[in-house]
Amino acid sequence: MHRLCTGAAMVAMVAAVPAAADVKAGVDAWGRGDYRRAVEEWRGPAVAGDADAQFNLGQAYKLGRGVPVDLPMAEEWYRKAAEQGHRQAADNYGLALFQNNKRDRAVTWLEKSAGRGEPRAQYVLGTMYFNADVVARDWVRAYALMTRASGAGLSQATATLAQMDRYISLSDRQKGTELARTLESEAGRATSPVVVAEAPARARETGRPTPRSTPRATAQPTAEVAEQSSARRPAAPRPTPVASAPTRAAPAPKTASGPFRVQLGAFRDEGNARALFAQLQRAGGFAGKTPYLVRAGALTRLQVGGFASSAEAERSCGPAKASGNPCVVVRG
Repeated sequence: MHRLCTGAAMVAMVAAVPAAADVKAGVDAWGRGDYRRAVEEWRGPAVAGDADAQFNLGQAYKLGRGVPVDLPMAEEWYRKAAEQGHRQAADNYGLALFQNNKRDRAVTWLEKSAGRGEPRAQYVLGTMYFNADVVARDWVRAYALMTRASGAGLSQATATLAQMDRYISLSDRQKGTELARTLESEAGRATSPVVVAEAPARARETGRPTPRSTPRATAQPTAEVAEQSSARRPAAPRPTPVASAPTRAAPAPKTASGPFRVQLGAFRDEGNARALFAQLQRAGGFAGKTPYLVRAGALTRLQVGGFASSAEAERSCGPAKASGNPCVVVRG
């Protein structure tokens, strides 16, 4: 059997000053690079039970900013915030449990995060289902989760998905692709009507925390601490026989030679459209043709073009339909 290898009570006190003011002061200090001051500002509210401050302390201990690196302490602060419903903390808590080899406890948290669309959780959980690591082996679910993580742009998942293709049957890969779409649809329906704005990309890239509102009755600013790329990643699962296999780069699009296209579906997540095209190319379909991602409201339509006639376009649908995907001829 082929196997994917994996690398990896405080007493509540009432603060004399409103917690939100201290959390915001910590965010500002972090933004100036004064990490020690940030930690000092967050510690009081965190001990008093402020989930944002608890999450921020977890990040500080994980990254070793303002305090020495202490992964067990980071895990504990993530837990406190996660148990209050702090989603970012819940995501990080599940990953921390996995990395600290507490995988039986990690599963529940990883399942919740993966269900919300968190790609790192999908990646780790997919590996666990492939390996029968704590959970029962389920290659269909493993392939579905890895497909979603790859579609979200996680490069390790894309590489691992290509390696999974060698061991999972075509039938199970097709079932996995369909399950990935079902999971995406379920995640969309489960999305809370309270929209929490993501931190701007520039803030994440520079490592500066960004104040954001949390979905509670009294909104408080918090810091989304950007992690270094190595710290963001869970232990990288890779199939042992092909551990050194590089990530497959997508071929450069070629100029379309005709006005006809085929449409392969509409997706809420653009990444899933890209992942489907990559999968079909790996299966030998649409060689030399150009993918088009066509926005249609909240959906992204995946089309492939460059066909001189509708008959040629229809013939190209063979591999897609054989793998259970819709394929309809349209004019570009």
